[in-house]
Amino acid sequence: MATTEEELFASVDALLEEEPQLPPPAERARLREAAGITQARLAQALELKSTQSIKNWENGRSEPTGPRLKAYQRLLNGWAAKYPAHGTPAAVLAPAPMAVPQPQVPETFTGPATPEATEPKTAAPVQAPAVQPAPERPARPATSRRPAAKKAAPAPDPRFPHGPLAVLDGDGCAYGVDGIVLDCPATTIPELVEWTLRESGLGAPKLNRYGKDSDPLIVLTAAAAVKLGLPERLEGHEQRRSLRLPEDHPVVQQVAKAKWQLTQRGFGPWARIYRKAQGRERQCVQLAVLSWDALDERSWPGVSEMGPADIARVLGVYAQRVITPRGSTAVSGLELMTALRPPTKPERDEGTGNWVSAYNPGSLGTEPMDPAPPEATPEHPVVVNSGWRGRFLNEEAYQWVRSVDTLTDEECTLPYAVGLDLNTAFLAAAARLVVGLSAPDHFHAPKFNPKIPGSWLVDLSHVELDPRLPSPFTPDGSRPTGPAWYQTHTVAYAQELGSDVHPIEAYLRRETGAYLDPWHDRLKTAYVDILADLGVTKGLSDAEFLAAMEQHKQVDPALAAVLSAIKATVKGGVGKLRERPQGKHFKEGERWPALQRPTWRPDIRAAVISKARVNMHRKLNNMAKMTGLYPLAVLSDCVVYPSPGASPLDFLPYAASGKPQPGGFRLGPTPGLAKLEGVQEMAWAVDLMEKGLNPARHIKGGDV
Repeated sequence: MATTEEELFASVDALLEEEPQLPPPAERARLREAAGITQARLAQALELKSTQSIKNWENGRSEPTGPRLKAYQRLLNGWAAKYPAHGTPAAVLAPAPMAVPQPQVPETFTGPATPEATEPKTAAPVQAPAVQPAPERPARPATSRRPAAKKAAPAPDPRFPHGPLAVLDGDGCAYGVDGIVLDCPATTIPELVEWTLRESGLGAPKLNRYGKDSDPLIVLTAAAAVKLGLPERLEGHEQRRSLRLPEDHPVVQQVAKAKWQLTQRGFGPWARIYRKAQGRERQCVQLAVLSWDALDERSWPGVSEMGPADIARVLGVYAQRVITPRGSTAVSGLELMTALRPPTKPERDEGTGNWVSAYNPGSLGTEPMDPAPPEATPEHPVVVNSGWRGRFLNEEAYQWVRSVDTLTDEECTLPYAVGLDLNTAFLAAAARLVVGLSAPDHFHAPKFNPKIPGSWLVDLSHVELDPRLPSPFTPDGSRPTGPAWYQTHTVAYAQELGSDVHPIEAYLRRETGAYLDPWHDRLKTAYVDILADLGVTKGLSDAEFLAAMEQHKQVDPALAAVLSAIKATVKGGVGKLRERPQGKHFKEGERWPALQRPTWRPDIRAAVISKARVNMHRKLNNMAKMTGLYPLAVLSDCVVYPSPGASPLDFLPYAASGKPQPGGFRLGPTPGLAKLEGVQEMAWAVDLMEKGLNPARHIKGGDV
């Protein structure tokens, strides 16, 4: 379709309205020095608090914004006319392009990011017809420079030229990804929100064509928080992550006075500030306060102690490979599920011809779904209101210790106990996992079908297993004593072991799908890629793999922290599928906030854990058949074996060719494969052995 004259005029007008670009940073410094003006005097003329901003502008770390941009541009133009470089006419010098120009696209652009990385800058007028009407205050992305070493990186989305997030320090410098530093003039939270949405150029594109763009994230250092009127610390009797600013706090009142809103969780370590969306354009900013323990040490080890630029790097890598953080890693894991499987999609109404929001097949939809009574928790309204007296699904990870009576003299004399930890075992269990998408239906005496996800009441107490192995049917490894509720994978494994199963009743789901597949794929790719960046690659031999795993945290502590966060995202996301009520004021039978989410799905959580536990038992069983070795203890995804040496190479089964035997534990960086567990992470095994489980004297060389 040919472009009309009006569309071309609109494109030209858009170019005319754009702010002129400043000369390159080196030229700015040359002009100031040629005029004989010091950085301090220039900072005073532009009413800056310090000379740091001038230094940032002249070395390319940040750019001026707002009124100072126009004033600085006018000053540079005047100096360029007086002091041309090597006699070059001033017209050539101003405005000069940046060393690495960013696409100038209004932030109200909501269409797909179609330009290729190699597309020339003259393509901007072609995009103009897709731009939505500009708001009353025209948005202008801030400009910046990227280090030369980063030029080979993929071009950012033109709507978000400065990446997904920034870490704001007390001097007004906002540190972004790839070394970007922006100058943020905000002195209040409302001003910060306005600057983030209108000038920062922060944000991230949606992960699914039917999803939503990620809201920009601003992380506040302690100094930045105090500068913006927030307390440096949140104090109270509750856990700090549960604390909130009171409603009468000046900052909360500032937010309300500026016509912004806070979500129901209020202003805490992770605060979301928003206004009602205008059309397709979201108006929402996510804040994280570092000194309020926004970054949990267990999920983000050492990150809160890093400098702003390093924090921006850690969170930026996580945002680019997983998702822009929206809270704890558990919250981010759950949000990632929805971002990759949006609940709705646009669909044309055949009657009216209008586009309407319709259910997106394969998703969990927009409405919460009550579980079957045995899948719920004892305090759930489904249980309390129905008077349910039956037992509950108990699909949990292993926490098993082998009976001392089953230990042999040879096992007791082995000098080492070596722990094998399965890489992200729950993530591996989520691969190609079929779960229910519809409400549960109740059946009496159904025929077992391993392809139907659900909960089955069945008696597995008759299944005979080796007492040196944990039972695959219970978390503590004990033998079942009668009928109990099990998830489909657990019952299917009993059938695989040769048992004839006869369910008494079941709650099954007719609509099914591999809901977690895209979630698994994205997290697996992120995990494997980060390990590869740390030198742990798939092509290593087992010995090389163990050596690389010993050193990977020292190679790059920042990437090691991202790796830890990815693991926490997996476990936390699965755990959030059955979030329990929080707060001392909760009463049994009430609906707590988590129940309002379509992602409150304890049956999906049970399916993941059941499959992970079954996978673990299958490996334990195969190891016993191939080597005659039996574990000493199993905790979740870690299994401890007695060993003649400090390395798993001393007891893992290998073929004559030197290749690992299939079916048992294998070493490698892929989720589901094993790595050697460190001494500190095996402290629980030490405690068990001190109680008389095993007289072994060492764990991987460390004294018990």
